[in-house]
Order: sequence, then structure tokens, then C-alpha cells
Amino acid sequence: MLTPLLLVGLLVAVFVGFNIGGSSTGVAFGPAVGSGTVTKLAAAGLMTGFALLGGYTVGKNVIRTMGGEIVPSSQFTLAASVAVLFFVGLALLVSNLFGVPASTSMTAVGAIAGLGVATDTIVWEVMGRIVSWWLVAPIAAFWVCAVIGRYLYPYLDAKLPLGSADGIVERRHAGPVPYPAPAPDAELRDVAGVVLVVGIGCYMAFSAGASNVANAVAPLVGSGAIDPNQGVLLAGGAIGIGAFTIARRTLDTVGNDLTDLPLLAALIVEVVAASLITFLSAIGIPASLAVSATMSIVGLGWGRATRTTTLPEAAGAAMAGEEPTAEARVDALAADGTGPGGAPGDDRSVRPIGEEDPDALAATELFDPATTGRVIVLWILTPSISALASYLLFEYVPVF
Repeated sequence: MLTPLLLVGLLVAVFVGFNIGGSSTGVAFGPAVGSGTVTKLAAAGLMTGFALLGGYTVGKNVIRTMGGEIVPSSQFTLAASVAVLFFVGLALLVSNLFGVPASTSMTAVGAIAGLGVATDTIVWEVMGRIVSWWLVAPIAAFWVCAVIGRYLYPYLDAKLPLGSADGIVERRHAGPVPYPAPAPDAELRDVAGVVLVVGIGCYMAFSAGASNVANAVAPLVGSGAIDPNQGVLLAGGAIGIGAFTIARRTLDTVGNDLTDLPLLAALIVEVVAASLITFLSAIGIPASLAVSATMSIVGLGWGRATRTTTLPEAAGAAMAGEEPTAEARVDALAADGTGPGGAPGDDRSVRPIGEEDPDALAATELFDPATTGRVIVLWILTPSISALASYLLFEYVPVF
């Protein structure tokens, strides 16, 4: 029966899902929108559909973890569930107002942990496993992309000089309905690159849904107020509303302010981040797509820049206490996108490691330090606000 308290709980869950949609859409489709591959409207539609698919398939594992393993499900009374979801939504709203993709999983787990600490029911073994993966995941994302950037990226760039989507895709109409189509003079290689970037963006949306639907509805499912299937539909619909509305700000932040990625770099970042989050969701770990995606960007750019120095040269300089012979810059990727040496499709134009020109790897800035600092601060701030507010409520307000 739909009681007034349950109605409030459902509205709060929609509020949380709404903010999740605003945050995760920017992470999933920011690179594609920033490169001109898809519009913001198309990104919102794709985000909605694939987030629902991810939540319905893999996301139920995360719902089970957050709805009864961090703290016993008996602690999720309807009133407690509403309170936890409210603090999650409030923290995410603060993040979205600043136009930054928040760590929704960390924020939701923080609120549940606040409940567990206040009631002395938190399962520290489960929390320890979750936090351990939170530390491992961004490190893994960084180093996987660093290896790709140092050893594979220049050759991929030579074979697949994707550049941007300008001139590759044009809008056509079937009656009043617009649809994308390859431009008449677009090369098959370029069209394939655009399709790959959109496809991987959908994969990221799938992984975001797998990880994030639990953040909106796990307390309600844990309390028994709704079943997992109903929770997925509720959260997926709310994510869609956020994707079509407030996601425009985070799409601008990730697609334009935070980084200026060529399509090839965007594709690599999306593959690594989405694969990592999908794996963690499959084993029931609520993890942050925002953190993994950003660390993938940093690792890829750093690895690309280190090609100016060989490993023996770097080791020798370190042992001698000397400054490195070349500065590793995270903006190295911005010089790419048309094939090294202007010879698309010819991997012989790639210079060996140690012979790369440092100036050629710094055409423009890949990372905006001010924007990056704002992102990191809010990643820490939002789960802290959620956990502290949740703890204070359950510790000092008798009704809960």
C-alpha cells in the first residue's frame, strides 16, 4: 500500500536518480559530445536506454550489496531509507550545481556507512572490501592507460587518425525526424571511428546504470518497500530525467572544460573506465565511474608524454639524482588526432621511445588544472557531507 512515507521515499529516490543522471551522463558522453560526435539530446536518450539495461542486468548485484551487506537490511526502516536517500541526493545536488560529475557510489555508500556507525551495525569487512577497490580501481585505470599511452597510442593514432567528428557525420531527415548519416565525402575509417566512440559511450552508460541504480533505490529495496525490478525501473526513469535536464552542465565540464580529447583518446578512456566499472558491478562493488574515467585520461596523457625518455635514461637520471631529461606532460594527447608526422595510416612515422620531440607533445593543454582541482575537491566533499549528515541524524534524532 502506498503510504505517505513511502510516497516521500519514492520521490526522494527519484530526486537521487535525477541527480545521478545529471552526473553520470557527463562522464559517459562528455568526450563524445565535446568532440562533436553526438548532440546533448542524443546523449541523453542513449544514456537513459543503456542505463536501464545496465541496471536490470548487472546492477542488481550492487543493489544487493548496498541494500543489506554494508549494514543489515533490518536497519533500513522506511524512515531510515528516506533519510539516507535524502542525504545522497542533497550531496549530489551540490556537486551538480557546480557542474562537476560527482562520485555517486561513494556518496551513497557514505550515507549508508553513517547509518551503520550511528547504530553500531556497520559490517566493517564489507566496507573494507569496498574501500580497497576504491583505492585499487583508479590506480589500475591510470596504469592501464599509461601503458597504452606509452607503448600503443602513437601507433593507433597513426593507423586511426580520427581527429574530430566535423565533416564525418551530417544530419538528415526522414520527414520531421532527424537522424545522423555519414557525410558524402567521409572516409570509411573515420565513420567507423565515430561509430566506435558512440558505441563505447553507450557501454559507459551501461556501466553507469549497473553501478548507480543501487545508489537511488538500494535502501528502499533493502527495507522491502519495493522489489529490485521496480527499483531498477524507478531509478532508470529518474536517471533519464536528469540526463535530459541538468546533465547539460556536466556534459560541458567533461566535454569542453576538463579535457580536450581527440576521438581516439576518448575511445580508449571509455573502454578502460567502462570495463573496470562493469567488472566491479558484476562482483557487487559500488564504484565510481567519474573517478575511473578521469584517472584514465590522466594516465593516457602521462604515458604518451613519457615517450620522450627511455626507461634506462630515466633510471640513470634517478640514480644520479639528476633532473629528468624530458618533462612528462599530461597535455601530450592534444598534439595527436591526425596521425604522427602527418602520415595517416603509416606506423613507420612513429618515432621510437626516447626520440619523441617534447615540444610536439604539448600543442595545447589537455588538462585544465583549475577545473581538475574543483573536480577532486568535490569528489571528497560530497561523500563527506553525506556520511556526516547521515551519522548526525541517526545518532541524535530519536525518531530515526
